Amino acid sequence: MASHRRPKQPSRARVTFFGATAVATAALASTHAAQADPNPTLEEVQEEVEELNHEAEEAIEEYNGVKEEEQELQDEVEELQDSAARGQEELNELRGSLGSVASSQYRNGGLDPSVQLFLSADPDAYLDQASTLDQVSGRQAETLRSIEAQQRTLDQQREEATEKLDELEQLREELDEQKDIIQGRLNDAQELLNQLTAEEQAELEAQQEQEAADAAAAAGGPVDLSGASSYGAAALSAAQTALGAPYVWGATGPSSFDCSGLTSWAYSQAGVSLPRISQDQAYAGATVSRDQLAPGDLVFFYDELSHVGIYAGNGQMIHAPRPGGVVEYSSLDVMPFMWGVRVG
Repeated sequence: MASHRRPKQPSRARVTFFGATAVATAALASTHAAQADPNPTLEEVQEEVEELNHEAEEAIEEYNGVKEEEQELQDEVEELQDSAARGQEELNELRGSLGSVASSQYRNGGLDPSVQLFLSADPDAYLDQASTLDQVSGRQAETLRSIEAQQRTLDQQREEATEKLDELEQLREELDEQKDIIQGRLNDAQELLNQLTAEEQAELEAQQEQEAADAAAAAGGPVDLSGASSYGAAALSAAQTALGAPYVWGATGPSSFDCSGLTSWAYSQAGVSLPRISQDQAYAGATVSRDQLAPGDLVFFYDELSHVGIYAGNGQMIHAPRPGGVVEYSSLDVMPFMWGVRVG
């Protein structure tokens, strides 16, 4: 299986940036509220809704990135905890090897000199003294040193696990804040749509459906696959099977998707593991300009690369467009195009 990933940024840097994004996004929310027009035209509503959806998608991609980091951190914590549990078992076995008498004294709280190592601030000095006094055999000394090393490893693992658990808790608090921001954007967009008359809402829906139909018709013409990579062609084929699936933020398929969830899922069907978020996917292959695009290439939009789709040929793409939408064909001209990426 091919894999195209770039190194993760340190989690602390992501958390700091994430918090800054949350603050900036919250500030934008108050700006939108202050500028709300009580009687907007259909065109004004459409423009504002598109902007709110764009802001929501920025927040969604940031959420997706931190959510992925949360899972990785959770896996690290579980691995540390499992390792500590195994280490404790090994430590118990080492303690048992000192002999039944020493073990019994340890359990009952009366420590023989041969196990005082556990309380010694300087275990090496203690062992040297114990050997001099002939208090322990050479084999016992070796066992004691193994116990001391194992105990230090356990202490280190437990300390590291505690630190990661604290970081995990902070990440989860940040995720809860980001959820509120995303939902606020979507609520603002819905409130704007609710200001439209029934006729205006029907007109807007018909316009969106016509645009999707026109894009599908354009993409349905002869498509030149000669420049496509084998991975890209397979990913495009997979994306076509997802047409009509609902946009659900945070979803990665197979029955619902957000924008980067669709592209990562489609490429996984082609045997390629892409990064989860659009900003990372933008560096998962060779960069190509618009006039160099081939079917199956990833296509990226907006300065912050917050949206991604799969090029379908003839100036069209397949993408998961926005909350409330479905996976569909669209023209590359519906958003500010940045560049394409050819994987494989």
